[in-house]
Amino acid sequence: MVFFWREGQGFWRLLLSVLHLLFWEAGSGQVHYSVSEEAKHGTFVGRIAQDLGLELMELVPRLFRVASKGRGDLLEVNLQNGILFVNSRIDREELCGRSAECSIHLEVIVDRPLQVFHVEVEVKDINDNQPVFPMAVKNLFIYESRPPGSRIPLEGASDADIGANSLLTYTLNSNEYFTLDVKRNYVEIKSLGLVLKKLLDREDTPEHHLLITAVDGGKPELTGTIQLKITVVDVNDNAPEFESTIYKVRLFENAPNGTLVVTVNASDLDEGINKDIVYSFNTDMSADTLSKFHLDPVNGYISVKGNIDFEFTKLYEIRVEATDKGNPPMAGHCTVVVEIVDTNDNVPELVVKSLSLPVLEDAPLGTVIALISVSDRDSGANGQVTCTLTHHVPFKLVSTFKNYYSLVLDSALDRESMENYEVVVTARDGGSPSLSTTASVSVEVADVNDNAPAFAQPEYTVFVKENNPPGCHIFTVSARDADAQENALVSYSLVERRVGERALSSYVSVHAESGKVYALQPLDHEELELLQFQVSARDAGVPPLGSNVTLQVFVLDQNDNAPALLLPGLGGGAGALSQLVARSVGAGHVVAKVRAVDADSGYNAWLSYELQPAAGGARSPFRVGLYTGEISTTRALDEADAPRQRLLVLVKDHGEPALTATATVLLSLEDSGQAPKASSRASTSAAGAEAALVDVNVYLIIAICAVSSLLVLTLLLYTALRCSAPPSEGACGPGKPTLVCSSAVGSWSYSQQSRQRVCSGEGPPKADLMAFSPCLPPGPISADREEQTDVKFSSSRMWDFSLQIQLPSSKIFFFSTNGHIVLLLK
Repeated sequence: MVFFWREGQGFWRLLLSVLHLLFWEAGSGQVHYSVSEEAKHGTFVGRIAQDLGLELMELVPRLFRVASKGRGDLLEVNLQNGILFVNSRIDREELCGRSAECSIHLEVIVDRPLQVFHVEVEVKDINDNQPVFPMAVKNLFIYESRPPGSRIPLEGASDADIGANSLLTYTLNSNEYFTLDVKRNYVEIKSLGLVLKKLLDREDTPEHHLLITAVDGGKPELTGTIQLKITVVDVNDNAPEFESTIYKVRLFENAPNGTLVVTVNASDLDEGINKDIVYSFNTDMSADTLSKFHLDPVNGYISVKGNIDFEFTKLYEIRVEATDKGNPPMAGHCTVVVEIVDTNDNVPELVVKSLSLPVLEDAPLGTVIALISVSDRDSGANGQVTCTLTHHVPFKLVSTFKNYYSLVLDSALDRESMENYEVVVTARDGGSPSLSTTASVSVEVADVNDNAPAFAQPEYTVFVKENNPPGCHIFTVSARDADAQENALVSYSLVERRVGERALSSYVSVHAESGKVYALQPLDHEELELLQFQVSARDAGVPPLGSNVTLQVFVLDQNDNAPALLLPGLGGGAGALSQLVARSVGAGHVVAKVRAVDADSGYNAWLSYELQPAAGGARSPFRVGLYTGEISTTRALDEADAPRQRLLVLVKDHGEPALTATATVLLSLEDSGQAPKASSRASTSAAGAEAALVDVNVYLIIAICAVSSLLVLTLLLYTALRCSAPPSEGACGPGKPTLVCSSAVGSWSYSQQSRQRVCSGEGPPKADLMAFSPCLPPGPISADREEQTDVKFSSSRMWDFSLQIQLPSSKIFFFSTNGHIVLLLK
């Protein structure tokens, strides 16, 4: 029963709904709503459930839903309150375009029972679209020759809205050339155009910029704009014009080809081909100008193509034309003035005219030597020339007139110092950089006789061996005269004087031209040890000049004298030495002494003594000292010895060949006491003689050692001083020194064969060591004489000194002259 009631209740509800629907459709038709486009999300549209007669409680159970043809998301129904609202953006222009009516058709469907409702939602237009032109910028090209009143059609703007929102009005910005023409047909705009009010001038205003504004009729109003860029198209109505009618430029001469001189520039107010310009030289231009310059027809570059010489042409006037390519062509003109600037491209010219050459060396100061003229083709500072001379010459330049100079003597000349001067005259201009030229003047200095002949040394030492052949050459003197030609011709002569009783010319002579000195006769060392004289040298100048040199000729000894025996005045035969000897004397007792001298000197006077063997080969009880000549016993005498002893003593010098002499000594042997007085006297005499000889030897050794030490020290100091400086060429040479000494009891020698090297800057090497020893005076040496030794030393310069030693019986002299050591005993 309950089920039946329930089924009965549903049946009646369904029946009531069908009836209600039928009654609704018959009474009212579709439901209409309206909504503005661009409404926000959730905007109320209408109470669709109520308007359709649906209960809110049954919307869900009956599956209430809304369907739209392709646009179901624009509108939506809230099932809680049955309100239709805007669900998403609604754009009328998108939905309907420019249609006057625009609506959204909705189908509302419910089930139980199935019902379909149709709802129309009208979308109302709002002014949400501004006028839009086809393009933002439109370019128009109008010839400047177009007449006023011409109309240029334009395309108007469009508005997506409808109705009053799409009604457009146009405005044009203010300008003096164009107006806006709008032709209307009722409400619709048929055409839009620009109308030219006045003639265009492209040269005045080549472009015009206009702005057209379109305004719709909506509230609020919306606008759209278009920019018109109007380009005025040219016609050839303007001739080319240069920037300047006269161009002034400066160009350096000798500019290389291709050098840009100037760029001429012409402009044409026309455009296109009407403004294309071609440059050219005027047809009246001279051939010389056309050969010097080139004109680029397109760019207007004027460049150098020939040699530009300031000295030839200082100014060029060039006429240039500029022609456009219009029809007919039009031309403009200008003048280019090219001023040539001088450059320092010309070397000064220098001309020398010699006047008086050669010049005497005694010419007075201010003597004019030569005349000089200079010139320069350049101008200004480039043509200003100054002259100078080389430094350190005894001449100077004196300006006599513009660009004229005199070369004059400024200081004294000396031909011997400089016999020829190469004077270089330099002419230099004032350009930058400056150019110069030079000329050489050879000034020869003529000689005058102002120099006397000069010897290399003030004196010479010559050594000549005695017994020379007559006429032998002993030396050559040479004097140099610094002058030239006949002033330098030297002749030699002796300065005559007397030598003893004879004239100097009897000993020596000198060749007048060669200066060779000859010994006219044999020289004898024993007669003349030193011959000192002067040789004069005189030139051939006028007046002649001369000088003298001193020659010291030392005559060197040769062994031409045999030893000479000195026999005492005691008893005995002639040529023999007799002596009494006591038999009681012991071995080594001096019983006698053989004395001998040699007139020669040195080794030639160095004597030695030998005892000749006795006849039969018997051995003698006596012996003789080799260098003393003392005869002494070799053993004690006995009775077997003969009472009379005859001894032969050979005295020999050391010359080559050696010369000898023989002394005979007769010894008488006596017993003790027979001749005490004579023996005592002989012993005393022998002892005194021996002591004296020993003393003499000691003094000689001391003196020689002292002199040798001093000489060695002097040589060392001199060598150190001279060799510390740069050596002069040929100032060193070898030498072979020899020193010979003699005494009364014999001779002593020291020979040094080693070669020594001594440097001297004053002349040839000086290392000779020579010796001279005169013979001793005859007579025995007394032991009773008082012994005195006097030593004196003097020195005048490094190589000249003397030493004097006073002995009891003789004097010893050491002296040096011109590098030679000499020993003399007197």
